[in-house]
Amino acid sequence: MSNDQKWYQRFGGWLEDRTGLSAITALAKKKDVPVHRHTIWYYLGGMSLFLFLCQLVSGILLLFYYRPSANEAFESVHFIMAEVQFGWLVRSLHAWAANLMVFTVFIHLFSVFLLKAYRAPRDLTWMSGVVLFVLTLGFGFTGYLLPWNELAFFATKVGTEIVGVVPFIGEFARNLLRGGTDVTGATLTRFYAIHVAILPAATILLLGLHLLQVQRHGMSIPPGVEKDGSTKGRMKFVPGFLLRDMVGWLVALAALAALAAFFPAHLGDKADAFAPAPVGIKPEWYFMYMFHTLKLLPAHILGLEGEMLGVMAFAVAGLFLLLVPLLDRRRGPGETSKLFTIIALAMIAYIIVLTVMGYMANPVQ
Repeated sequence: MSNDQKWYQRFGGWLEDRTGLSAITALAKKKDVPVHRHTIWYYLGGMSLFLFLCQLVSGILLLFYYRPSANEAFESVHFIMAEVQFGWLVRSLHAWAANLMVFTVFIHLFSVFLLKAYRAPRDLTWMSGVVLFVLTLGFGFTGYLLPWNELAFFATKVGTEIVGVVPFIGEFARNLLRGGTDVTGATLTRFYAIHVAILPAATILLLGLHLLQVQRHGMSIPPGVEKDGSTKGRMKFVPGFLLRDMVGWLVALAALAALAAFFPAHLGDKADAFAPAPVGIKPEWYFMYMFHTLKLLPAHILGLEGEMLGVMAFAVAGLFLLLVPLLDRRRGPGETSKLFTIIALAMIAYIIVLTVMGYMANPVQ
């Protein structure tokens, strides 16, 4: 027993010398979380991480059977759903986790915006979070085509056409994504590579930086709470906050299982490049506000293409979000910023209203 213990201690010392894990665990144990009326929003970061892990695990399971070619992709997904034991459930879990992940990341991003948690020294945490949100949308966009069904094919065709209107680089970017001038099997292969290799690698690296920054700087106290002194104390991250986080994960897992079981993912018909586009084609809900905005714009505005101006407006909005920590000059303790609160609320209202309008104009079949 003592020899085993000595071996274990030697291995632990060897591992510590090379990784410095004790510093990370000590940081987590030292960390505490402020308790106040907005504490509930802190749990959304952990929820987003949990849903990403669900995506990762279910995606790996699907990879065992999926074949990324125009001739076999649809059939392989059909095989997963019809022949593989619980394959339909795994695919449905993957699909629902994707939707819930986009939703939680969206709410997490704007809750941080409204609580002014982007201010120094957490500006790098915010910027990495904005990029992670863009990567999350990238997962949705690239993964949508992989079943190679009719709806995904034509939606991808429309989506990549929109990329093509970007000034100077649009045509190059569209052809790079498609692997040619049109959506073909080459597009499927490229989207597959982006979805299962490039985006996960970028996300894991950036997520590591994001979590390290969160651990280093901790949770911020909102200016309003700091100003009126309504903080109710502090809670240790381990075990108090972490245990509450895990309870939320269990609830999310139960909700995912219920959604997957009662509302399983459908496959539809196989993509056919020569078939007419289906009636009422529309993107996933998290792209609907963009899609409907571009649809409402006139063909030309002041001599310029309306669609191009719309795409550029969304790009500017994304750049604004990224640079919010640099643009908000009010950084003192308890110092509120009504202008940026109004901007955040206006952005949320715009996204919700345009999404609803989009679904009203294109009702679910």
